[in-house]
Amino acid sequence: MGVSNRSANGERRNYSTYGTPSRGRIVRRRLTALIAGVLLLVAVIEIVPLAQRAIEHFELPLQYASIIRQQGAEKHVDPALIAAVIYAETRFRPRTSVAGAEGLMQIEPATARFLAHRSHGYAFRVADLGTPAVNIAYGTYYLRYLLDVYGGSKMLALAAYNAGETNVDNWLTAARAQHHALTIADIPLGQTSAYVAEVLGKQRAYRSHYAKQLGYS
Repeated sequence: MGVSNRSANGERRNYSTYGTPSRGRIVRRRLTALIAGVLLLVAVIEIVPLAQRAIEHFELPLQYASIIRQQGAEKHVDPALIAAVIYAETRFRPRTSVAGAEGLMQIEPATARFLAHRSHGYAFRVADLGTPAVNIAYGTYYLRYLLDVYGGSKMLALAAYNAGETNVDNWLTAARAQHHALTIADIPLGQTSAYVAEVLGKQRAYRSHYAKQLGYS
């Protein structure tokens, strides 16, 4: 069945009812659109967590997790604390500082020689600090040493890691003279107080975000 009509220029045109999409074709189109929408939703569900993890890794990077776990276990230092110090020092991008500190954990050559002597590492060379495994080993050893010096106080150990034992000892003496314990707010060097606060905060973040990689689960 069909109908005819004339166009504006007088030509006759035939319009067949068979040109109208059938119900089956309409259903198939809607089904195809529905399937495409579901597939798109699934893709979004899969991609968004991956993107979030990528952003988190960029904001809170972690490398050499196995070395950090090993050194933490050997020297009884929290792996998250080691990772947090590396983050605060170099963001896991090893470099040589203006002061000559080397590698991931920014260890000064004089400090490294002191640690090598204490640990009987007589074959140590300053150039070895450029090797991530060696740098993390010495940095972790230094953290353990400072924790022991300051009775397990992470705040004091981190302050000494950043500003040196002499400064921390002087601050402790001043605080004791005033009959109170030294707090982060009492640290007179703004850089050091900010450093301690940052490391302690990042320690919690690394424990939370990288529990599996750092051996907590």
